Amino acid sequence: MARRLLPRGGATGGRGLGLLAIALAALWLASGIYHVQPDQQGLVMRFGAYDRSTLPGLNYHLPWPIESVEVLAVTRINRTEIGYRSAGGDISARDRAVRYVPEESLMLTGDENIIDINFTVFWRIRDGVAYLFNVRDPDIVVKAVAESVMREVIGRTPIQPALTQLRASIEADVLKETQSILDQYKAGVEITQVQLQKVDPPEAVVESFRDVQRANTDAERLRNEAESYHNDIVPRARGEAARIIAEAEGAKSAAVAEATGQTQRFLSVLAAYKAAKAITLQRMYIDTMQDVLARSGTIVLDDKMRGLLPFLPLNDLPKPAAAMPPAAGSAPAPGGAK
Repeated sequence: MARRLLPRGGATGGRGLGLLAIALAALWLASGIYHVQPDQQGLVMRFGAYDRSTLPGLNYHLPWPIESVEVLAVTRINRTEIGYRSAGGDISARDRAVRYVPEESLMLTGDENIIDINFTVFWRIRDGVAYLFNVRDPDIVVKAVAESVMREVIGRTPIQPALTQLRASIEADVLKETQSILDQYKAGVEITQVQLQKVDPPEAVVESFRDVQRANTDAERLRNEAESYHNDIVPRARGEAARIIAEAEGAKSAAVAEATGQTQRFLSVLAAYKAAKAITLQRMYIDTMQDVLARSGTIVLDDKMRGLLPFLPLNDLPKPAAAMPPAAGSAPAPGGAK
């Protein structure tokens, strides 16, 4: 009886071990199933070496230790903070829990001043294979390269422009040079943005620098006011000067024209005098008498009054209504008798 039970018990135990082996094999094969999210990329390694990339969705690789997979978030924007560390959570809580790191933020400017800079580097994975295999600790590499480039850019920039108008230029230069170095490393990383968070003088002298900035602002305001006054007064002065010059030119032209006319008139009289002296003298006499008599009163005496000395009240003679100005070179006559 015992001999019959032994074979039956051995067969049952062997069948159970077989089922267990099949179940373990199924679980081992099923361990190769993995899921890739829409913003991720799967990198399959066979015996530790890169073999292929997989797209989002359900995928399969041979179970470990033959193949393994690394899933990377290739579209997510990563954030690297330099000069400060912020806590997680919402923005307001993060702003309240900022921890500054002076050994990263204090930098030397081009004019040998110290400046305190906090900035953030935003980046994403551009090439998963290069990101995974070409550099060790890519996050640390991005931070070290960005900090080094920022120190170089600040080292050739004076402090005053760095505090004011060159912030955008500094961000652009750091982004460009950081990307160039990472491309040389073949890190598979793309820098999307460099954002300056705080650019201030060191805390010990910040008030003095603010006083200087206020003084510079006042100087700029006064300079603008002076430029405005200059732009207002100079055109008006130039216009007044142009008007005076134009009036002087007009007076000059009139005087020259009048003098030229008088000269031409004198020359014409001279030519007529040379041609006919008697007639010219007679004409000049008539013109002179006409001019004198036109401005004098007239007294008529009877020719029959002989041997009688008439009384002429010269002071009471009426003056002409409209006396003409005396001609040049002639004297007015007091009165004439006809």
